[in-house]
Amino acid sequence: MISISEKEFNKLKKHKYSFSVSYTISEKEVDPIGIYIALKGKRKFIFEIDLDKRAGNRYSYIGVNPYRIIKNFKEDITEEIINLNEFGEEVKKVTKVKGNIFDYLKHKLDIKFLSLNTNIPFEGGAIGYLAYDTVKLNEKIQDNNLDQLNVPDSYIMFYKYIYCYNHENKQLSIIYNIFEEENETYKQVTKKIYELKGNLENIEKPYNIEEFESQKNFISNFSKEQYEDIVEKAKQYIRKGDIFQVVLSQRLKFKQRCDAFNVYRKLRNINTSSYLFYIDYEEFQVSGSSPETLVTVNGKMVYTNPIAGTRKRGKDLDEDEKIKNELLKDKKEIAEHIMLVDLGRNDIGKISEFGTVKLENFMDVNYYCHVMHIVSKVSGKLKGNLKSIDALRACLPVGTVSGAPKVRAMEIIEELENVKRGIYSGAIGYFSFNGNMDSCIAIRSIVFKHGEAFVQAGAGIVYDSIAETEYYETLNKAMVLKEVL
Repeated sequence: MISISEKEFNKLKKHKYSFSVSYTISEKEVDPIGIYIALKGKRKFIFEIDLDKRAGNRYSYIGVNPYRIIKNFKEDITEEIINLNEFGEEVKKVTKVKGNIFDYLKHKLDIKFLSLNTNIPFEGGAIGYLAYDTVKLNEKIQDNNLDQLNVPDSYIMFYKYIYCYNHENKQLSIIYNIFEEENETYKQVTKKIYELKGNLENIEKPYNIEEFESQKNFISNFSKEQYEDIVEKAKQYIRKGDIFQVVLSQRLKFKQRCDAFNVYRKLRNINTSSYLFYIDYEEFQVSGSSPETLVTVNGKMVYTNPIAGTRKRGKDLDEDEKIKNELLKDKKEIAEHIMLVDLGRNDIGKISEFGTVKLENFMDVNYYCHVMHIVSKVSGKLKGNLKSIDALRACLPVGTVSGAPKVRAMEIIEELENVKRGIYSGAIGYFSFNGNMDSCIAIRSIVFKHGEAFVQAGAGIVYDSIAETEYYETLNKAMVLKEVL
């Protein structure tokens, strides 16, 4: 059933609102992978939240054929408006400007949108990433390292319609956006929605994924000795009092042996996490299984979830409990976690009304497929006219991938790491026209380009870090991704 009547539709159009029309199919088991495979077109994505069943808000969002693309290299911003001609071919209108990508996106998302599907957090809008390096537009940090991947600093795609599957109530919704400046009639919109529904009628069971042994060979941007050397240099900065902690990463390059989407399917099967994503940009693909929220905006409330303190899961629940208790008694892990919670409170405080910043959860231990993490939750209420993009600007990057104090740690990262970070440790998520946003940290992620797969992982360096131990920590973090490549 269509969510609004023709009378309501025409009234909203008369008052020059943008809004969404939805069609919901209830009580139907749906495989989001099957939907993704069934959709025909370009630049498809799938973004899945809380399939690990921790938060109770389990959604899969799928989309295809964006109508607008925004990307940037430093201050050079490119916007493409895409239409299809009578032959189904893309016709692009390209605009190039100079500016700050955060300001540009904020302007494009700021439309007179009336939220009608309040039960769905992502009511249509944009999805994509903002790389770690976009912070250099807001902070005076050098940008001189080798750009090995040569992908945009941000790549955001806007979709006219998306499919949303709610795993809790087994409802599949088609969400179709109506924009103030468009002249679509109710009849045209309902016809289009039923066409989109028709795309789902012949969904086949997803084909089996080819199995093969994980790769043993990779090329890193650091040798073991080189990585240990930069750890020692970082410790010198810590001893001098410049920083308390810095996160140093290495990048591993693998051969791409199968279709990138099948890698995502394997990752989804063996490492279900808080955020799962696959975005096909055509020129390259990004996939991942991130355990950590960067920042979430729901209405006027803003949240971040610092994670620090990790152990491998036990063989059974009793061993899990034993390991959990040991983790919560580890003074080094606890000190690091408290430091990152303080960073999170400072970040949220920048954009929140006075007196609204709260520590909602402190040092909970959350279990994932292979590891357990200490997790806290910080919240605040956005002040004034601040929007989701302002929250992202305030929090990117989070302390768990940079260090503390944050700006000085990032300066040291730029000095000691030898390649531009790119997507790794940046933000990946959605930006809804209703003002909501949900973004994760781009960790446990893979970039596929030109037949190669790139994985990056870091370790938090503190005063008493052992260089060799930190080197192997980065490799251990990359192991789950190595398994699927």
